[in-house]
Formats: sequence, structure tokens, C-alpha cells
Amino acid sequence: MLKPARRQLKWVATIAAAAGLVALGGCGDGGGDPKTGKQLFVQSCGSCHALADANTKGAIGPDLDQAFAQSIRDGLGRDTIRGVVRKQISLPLGEMPADLVTGKDAASVAAYVADVAAKPGGGGATGAGATGAGGSGGGGTAKASASNQLSIPTDPSGQLAYQFTKATAKSGQVTLLSKNDAPVPHDISIKGGGVDEQGDQVTDGGTSKLSVKLKPGKYTYYCSVPGHEQGGMKGTLTVK
Repeated sequence: MLKPARRQLKWVATIAAAAGLVALGGCGDGGGDPKTGKQLFVQSCGSCHALADANTKGAIGPDLDQAFAQSIRDGLGRDTIRGVVRKQISLPLGEMPADLVTGKDAASVAAYVADVAAKPGGGGATGAGATGAGGSGGGGTAKASASNQLSIPTDPSGQLAYQFTKATAKSGQVTLLSKNDAPVPHDISIKGGGVDEQGDQVTDGGTSKLSVKLKPGKYTYYCSVPGHEQGGMKGTLTVK
């Protein structure tokens, strides 16, 4: 595996080369839908790449805000970035396989990254400020019902977050329910105190369900999809 600094240098060098190719051929791929691109980025790219607008914190590949920041300050246009990203998607780079997404999906991911990379506060057209959905989880505490069921839905926009980052329940059999309205797969899982259980991954309105016997103490509920917990999709369950 390339060390982080070497990966970053390789990425920057490849950006420069790809930008040259795009400049020779025009502005690169047009089209693509940034909103669709955001969902695809979180699902396919976020476990490896950090990008503030997507609230992803992957560390296997370069931080895309950092990777493009200097080039943008030097005058690299967003249309050119779109072409650069589209070119990168088609190439095998380090541990990233070529064509992880293809066709219109690849164009959408490129459009999204070009729109939001290195923008202050991650505030692209599809960002949290535009949709009203934050990426760091909701406020308040989810409280168990009389039957000791907890409803902890995911962020409906596809951000790596639950709508609650804290929850409380009584000791005994606890049922966790997490409805996911986004096309990005999520689940509800729990660990701590000798417990390590995972719910089913669901999309598009499905509900991940997990029932487990818990003693008093603190536990972590999280999404077990690779990279999602690391991206901030987790919370603390206090059992009394």
C-alpha cells in the first residue's frame, strides 16, 4: 500500500497530467447529475476518499478537497476538474480499480466532485446547506418505546449519519429499527460489552432491524457498510 504522502503526490501529479489532456481536448465530459453523483460517491467512493460536502472521511485514497485546493487557487476551472475526475475514474490508481463507476454514473460522480471540491464549508449545490440535511447526525436522543423498541432512522439525503447520535433503552431485549429512505445502503449494528451484532443492509425505504439482549452500560450503534462508521455514521446507546 502506498504511504499517504506518496499517494497524495501521485494523485497531484496525475491531476496535472490529466488536466493537460483535458485542456487539449476541451472541457471534458459534459452532462451528469450532481445530486445522483453525490449518492454514488458516498456509496462507491466515500470509504476511500475524504470529501467535506459528502461527509466522508476515507483515508485510503487522497482527500479530494486537499487534492484540488491548490489547483483551484491557481485558476483551474470547475469544468476542467469535471474532466479530470472523469479521467481518474477510468484509470487504475493505486488501490482504486479502473471504472469503479461507468457511463452516466461516472459523469454524475465527476459533476458532483467538480461542483463541491475545496469549497468552503463543503457548500456545493448538492451540499448540506442546500438540502437542509447535515452530515454529522441529528440532535436529541432516541428513546425506547414501552416495548423497548428504538427507532433510529438514517439521514434521508444519503449522508453518512443517523438522525440521532444518542439513544436510551431499558436493559433486557432491545430492538433497534433503522429506516433508510436513501438509495445508499445502510444498516443498524451494535457493539460493546461483549456484544457484536449486525442488522441487514437496506435501501430505498427499507428498515434494518436488530434485536439483542443488553445489560446496563454504554454501547455503540453504527452502520457496518465499509467506511460508513469511519465517516461518522454511529451513535451511543445508553442502557439502564
